[in-house]
Amino acid sequence: SHRYGVAAGRSYSGGGAYPSVSLACPLPGVPKAVFATAEGRERFETRVTVLENGLRVASQKKFGQFCTVGLLVNSGSRHEAKYLSGISHFLEKLAFSSTAQFGSKDEILLTLEKHGGICDCQASRDTIMYAVSADAKGLDTVVNLLADVALQPRLSDEEIEMTRMAIRFELEDLNMRPDPEPLLTEMIHAAAYRDNTVGLNRFCPVENTDKINREVLHSYLSSYYTPDRMVLAGVGIEHEQLVECARKHLLGVEPVWGSGQSKDVDRSVAQYTGGIVKVEKDMSDVSLGPTPIPELTHIMIGLESCSFLEEDFIPFAVLNMMMGGGGSFSAGGPGKGMFTRLYLNVLNRHHWMYNATSYHHSYEDTGLLCIHASADPKQVREMVEIITREFILMAGAVGEVELERAKTQLKSMLMMNLESRPVIFEDVGRQVLATNTRKLPHELCALISQVKPTDIKRVVTKMLHKKPAVAALGDLTDLPSYEHIQTALSSKDGRLPRLYRLFR
Repeated sequence: SHRYGVAAGRSYSGGGAYPSVSLACPLPGVPKAVFATAEGRERFETRVTVLENGLRVASQKKFGQFCTVGLLVNSGSRHEAKYLSGISHFLEKLAFSSTAQFGSKDEILLTLEKHGGICDCQASRDTIMYAVSADAKGLDTVVNLLADVALQPRLSDEEIEMTRMAIRFELEDLNMRPDPEPLLTEMIHAAAYRDNTVGLNRFCPVENTDKINREVLHSYLSSYYTPDRMVLAGVGIEHEQLVECARKHLLGVEPVWGSGQSKDVDRSVAQYTGGIVKVEKDMSDVSLGPTPIPELTHIMIGLESCSFLEEDFIPFAVLNMMMGGGGSFSAGGPGKGMFTRLYLNVLNRHHWMYNATSYHHSYEDTGLLCIHASADPKQVREMVEIITREFILMAGAVGEVELERAKTQLKSMLMMNLESRPVIFEDVGRQVLATNTRKLPHELCALISQVKPTDIKRVVTKMLHKKPAVAALGDLTDLPSYEHIQTALSSKDGRLPRLYRLFR
């Protein structure tokens, strides 16, 4: 024992605590285990009930004692055309503050704490989402809280002033952050849909922070926070129980701004314009320190894809996965997308490029497929040429192996993400809000499996006929003109050599 240390004298799993109990018998005093059971396909179906006032209630069963419940509203920055820009940003920050029943945010958090709950609000271009994860036993409290937060907020002067400060700080942080992704996403949308719908700014402009007050917010809320534009979604609870809570807390409730017919609802359909948004910015001091981030120029080039309601949405999703990409310092194998085109054709061949990533943004009436690339300002011309070439090559031959890999990776990512209860909640809520129903994971996987090389070629050909949207941030001295980029993208794969001459 002394020779080999303490471990040598330690007794392992001797069963000393219950010497007379056989391993085949349950231990005395231990609660009976409850196991998840597979009850056939109907167990996984999303159930939807429409209440008398137009509110949709959607639920999805999931094993476990916790549930995620939330209210999704068909409202966002795209609906601010007739209002001051930035209202959705304000509503996101003001969420879960004092209401008719709850005197402060602390009171709300204490109420949730009794059920082990947490809350969150997220505003996007087309949806505002209030969500709570808590013990399923506290469902009634949770739905009561959500109804109060969405329909009875106090919006006190003090809370609005605190929100103004928070938004100013966030805008300042956005411009100083080394990762320019949120800024570039705003710019590419502004370029692609100039001054309309999803092209409107998601963040509140600095000049509007002092103009947004309770009256402005109430005016907006009275138009968009109506039951027919809402979905109460829940994961991990019984459907009948959720419907009962919805009837109790969301049926016949008069909002604090008064009920009435919504008159100023913006039903505009997105108009893709294409164009360029440039921001000259000194990026040399973005990250100072012993190992500063090198000065980079960021370019994002995008083309209109399609709405998530169209059949072509699945081929576009596969195409986006096939392009893949990432940062030049990523490590990993096939699972991390190291065999995607932007890694193989761009990052592996051009060591001076710091990033090349494909993104696909899709909405109810439009979509945008774009590639973000970063490099030293002196390499901008060549970087634009390389990214433009990748867009054109999309219309060329698609290898069977790379297509199967992209489809497998997309299905894998879909199933992995849907292991998470909050992700299932958002999927249920968004799909029901847009279509009144939900495509289940196995249905989506079947659609992904059916994508053929001809489908990829078809959607790319359609996409390449549009004007490009370009966002450029940093030192733009060597950036080719928009006309050059547009002409280069109109080149077909048989005329690729001409592309190189364009950028020389």
